[in-house]
Amino acid sequence: MSGRHEERLARWAREGKAGSEPLDASTVILIRDADVGLETLMLRKNSKIAFGGMWVFPGGRVDAGDREGHEGDDVEAARRAAVREALEETALEVAPDALAPFSHWTPPAITPRRFLTWFFLAGAPPGDVLVDQGEILDHVWMSPRDALARRDAQEIELAPPTFVSLHELSGWSSVDEAMAAVRARTPERFTTRISVQSDGPVALWHGDAGYEAGDAEVDGRRHRLSMAKRGWRYERDL
Repeated sequence: MSGRHEERLARWAREGKAGSEPLDASTVILIRDADVGLETLMLRKNSKIAFGGMWVFPGGRVDAGDREGHEGDDVEAARRAAVREALEETALEVAPDALAPFSHWTPPAITPRRFLTWFFLAGAPPGDVLVDQGEILDHVWMSPRDALARRDAQEIELAPPTFVSLHELSGWSSVDEAMAAVRARTPERFTTRISVQSDGPVALWHGDAGYEAGDAEVDGRRHRLSMAKRGWRYERDL
């Protein structure tokens, strides 16, 4: 199953075409405490829509209604979108003030469908998860480490922002610890550049020695995700 996304990234980078005009989007990472430690809710997208077949966090586009009363405030509009999407995709009612801004992601210019996405973090509210079997086909609560291991075992497919977010979540052991850390910091902004190497594409971010040139072969500091077929590796020297 896994491998399709890195193949698409490599093909788009080789073609060098400009992507579409970006759209604003929002995602909420819902977490809960479990016997195994921290767990997060993952949803499997229908293969016929954007990010098809991938396992993702609840989320979607920011609609016009999300901006009403919040014109010019992209974070609050995205927060409203995250609450709405969580309800639509999972039937969970998340309180707006429970959402802590986690990060912001800008995809590479070569991506055909570009979503400028705010990621939020929130403790999961009580209630059963219900998916529509249309846009969302399945859901699983899993530990971040398990999700990363399942990706490298080619059992699930993840997008780079999801992978990096799970990597960070794997460093926290409880909802309280994660929420306190995220609320105490300024949300980080990632603007992705892709460098195609012989063993797979490499996503480069700010601080990487090869970021400005878009060249993963430049020696120096590392802030990147190497997406080789043998496994993905996130490196950060910052």
